[in-house]
Amino acid sequence: MVFSSLLFMFRFLPLVLVLYYVSPVKIRNIILFLFSLFFYAWGEPKYVFLMLCSITIDYKIGTLINKSMNCGRRSAAKRWLTVSVVYNLSVLGFFKYADFLIGTVNGILGTSLPLLNIPLPIGISFFTFQTMSYTIDVYRGATSAQKSWLNYGTYVSMFPQLIAGPIVQYKTIAAQLRERHENTDDFVYGIHRFVTGVGKKVLLANNIGVLWDTVSGMQTAQLPAATAWLGALAYTFQIYFDFSGYSDMAIGLGKMFGFHFLENFNYPYISKSITEFWRRWHISLSSWFREYVYIPLGGNRRGTLKQIRNIAVVWMLTGIWHGASWNFVLWGVYYGVLLILEKFVFGKALERLPRALRCGYTLFFVILGWMIFAFDNVGAGLSYIGSMFGGYGAGFADSTTVYLLYNYAVTLVILILGATQLPKRAAAGILKRIGEQRWQATALRCLFYGAVFLLSVAYLVDASYNPFLYFRF
Repeated sequence: MVFSSLLFMFRFLPLVLVLYYVSPVKIRNIILFLFSLFFYAWGEPKYVFLMLCSITIDYKIGTLINKSMNCGRRSAAKRWLTVSVVYNLSVLGFFKYADFLIGTVNGILGTSLPLLNIPLPIGISFFTFQTMSYTIDVYRGATSAQKSWLNYGTYVSMFPQLIAGPIVQYKTIAAQLRERHENTDDFVYGIHRFVTGVGKKVLLANNIGVLWDTVSGMQTAQLPAATAWLGALAYTFQIYFDFSGYSDMAIGLGKMFGFHFLENFNYPYISKSITEFWRRWHISLSSWFREYVYIPLGGNRRGTLKQIRNIAVVWMLTGIWHGASWNFVLWGVYYGVLLILEKFVFGKALERLPRALRCGYTLFFVILGWMIFAFDNVGAGLSYIGSMFGGYGAGFADSTTVYLLYNYAVTLVILILGATQLPKRAAAGILKRIGEQRWQATALRCLFYGAVFLLSVAYLVDASYNPFLYFRF
């Protein structure tokens, strides 16, 4: 069940909202927890027990760490933390990377060990990082251990952010799990944010995704350079509006239930450097690796060589986190190298360039990176990149290029504008002229969000193309 589906929007969500708000405050976490388990079981029934096991183990370990620290037994607390980290990484490694390791061994040694072919539990990368952050923060003293198994279970399994984040650190919502104040303003904002996410996913990402599927399905050797760039641009926009749209929906849903999740995207495609891009893209993941890997390794405090090592480790892990395939490893290395070069080689020179050149440089390398990311087969990805630079002699453009550009020109203009702050500023300017508190402004908002929602529903009723790219991570 995905957020951008008729089943979720017209059956699941209304039912859980009604039951949540008619229930006494004391049992609202129970309602949320049970519906979250049902939401997860809809796609992966048997893996609900895996999640419950992880919840129980980390809840108990958090209690033991807290007790050990209060008694002054830091070494015992550290041992319990080690148990938690090893358990979580073992579960993640078994389900996500076992076949990758077996295939790698077979390729290197020429063996024929059978693959396990175990289905990947949905969202395991996200909820595993959440449970790890909990026990680490309890050990650090950044938060107290949760006394209620139910509240902790609600945190881990909460359906708004369960499948694809944002990765919510326990300490940011610990107080909200105990007591939160739902109100009309937050609920209305949550609806607006959710509808915005649905529109980004259904009307923008899905439509441009068709162009990417068309171009990526062509013979690479026969792709003119312009067609290849058109396809790469389509994927660049698809993955942004797909994932940021899902994050908008998650944040909006959280608001409806009284939770305040941190932002996960901040217009990454207007970045003026790769470093800035990763401050704006998938913010919760970058923050997690910075706080729990980069800084504990020493960050930038132990000299240049160790800082380079730390950056390399973080980006190798970032690549592997995204998937059990060599293209993700290469993608992580690619960004690690770019960030190291920016930091130690040409970063200062880059800052002296005009803004347009800096943005162009960033977007150029981001688009190339997405082509590594998009193809599970490294050779296929590199081959596609080769076609972008005319490596196969197919020319610059042909009639297919013109046809695709003609059909998607308006969509691409909308996407380009939508990836910037211009629409937001324009809307703010219009509302300021009208007067934020006047009924005309309220009517205009209702008209806009109502139109987006109705168009999205019409698309979902009529179309069968509704993929979600980050489900596989």
